[in-house]
Amino acid sequence: MTLKIGIVCFPTYGGSGIVATELGRALAKKGYEIHFITYKQPVRLEVFEENVYYHEVSTVDYPLFEFPPYELSLAAKMVDVIKYEKLDVLHVHYAIPNAYVAFSAKQILLQQGIKIPIITTLHGTDITLVGKSSLLKPVISFAINQSDYVTSVSEDLKKETCEYFDIKPEKINVVPNFIDFGEYKLEYTEKERIRKERLKRILSPNGEPVLVHISNFRPVKRVEDVIHVFNNVNKELSATLIMVGDGPCRDETERLVRKLNLSKNVRFVGKSPDVPQILDLCDLMILPSETESFGLVALEAMASKVPVISTNTGGLPEVNAHGKTGFISDVGDIESMSKNALYILQDEQTLHQFKENAYLHAQSFDLKRILPEYEKIYCDILKCKDYLQSVRLK
Repeated sequence: MTLKIGIVCFPTYGGSGIVATELGRALAKKGYEIHFITYKQPVRLEVFEENVYYHEVSTVDYPLFEFPPYELSLAAKMVDVIKYEKLDVLHVHYAIPNAYVAFSAKQILLQQGIKIPIITTLHGTDITLVGKSSLLKPVISFAINQSDYVTSVSEDLKKETCEYFDIKPEKINVVPNFIDFGEYKLEYTEKERIRKERLKRILSPNGEPVLVHISNFRPVKRVEDVIHVFNNVNKELSATLIMVGDGPCRDETERLVRKLNLSKNVRFVGKSPDVPQILDLCDLMILPSETESFGLVALEAMASKVPVISTNTGGLPEVNAHGKTGFISDVGDIESMSKNALYILQDEQTLHQFKENAYLHAQSFDLKRILPEYEKIYCDILKCKDYLQSVRLK
């Protein structure tokens, strides 16, 4: 049986968009027919992929509206795609506006005799930041409760959702984020090895360690803490820092780098689709976020044999094993993070052990292990008994 699955997500570099896209691509490779519905082609999606279709949401430009009514356009596109592509299930990523809009589309289709189940995946800021607006709270609670099935990317996010919104714990099922280990290389062709060595020499001409931070440079990421931690490390151990990403805090972070006379040691590279290639050159990640519902970038680092210095907030302790794959500290504890970073970097054998631990731990989040959980959800909700049995036997 070939299921037709609609996926609604934000097509950006953020974790939710990446996970949704990689989930759809992986399902397509297994023969499912996948239909992405969003306002722009997702960054991880190729133009042409087998069993994958992209439906662009175009907003209405009308003088009456100060802002284009995206939610109306999204609902209309959902109805159109579900009806004419004959989708079996709609999987929306992010509670707002996607889950709420999906409910509207479902009601419209019911008037036409078409029933479609809605699966909602909660990723983080839709709950922990934006969703906590007192104005949005009843809307978010309604959208989650009206979903036929709800997943959360971490136990911490599930707990926070149930505490703040009117949601019963049994309504939410935890399915962690994942990575495709096929994108992370341990073996190289001669050409790839030479290229890696050349880039490594550019970043660390004297063999100094390379640290990295990857984020959207928003206040919640506490990007200036990264610079302060790196400054402490660099005082004891000459090092290089790669800053990957862009956002509202970039300018002030660059000014801090200049103030601390670190310009020769810190490289801002902007947004990049080549995260695995960058991580392949690095020795340690600094992730001092105020909140992370899961910490996908930490998992990506660990899959590249890069230990992680992170905060102990949100779902990070579920990903970063303290004292094994890196260390966790309280938010804002720059001294602790600096001390932990130096502990890992100052001894070659210690660094090697942390790298190996990180890689082995990350394998528990491999796509091959997580994908069957989503398959089972789709089939449970659609009561595909024959297919369910085949999934359970794998």
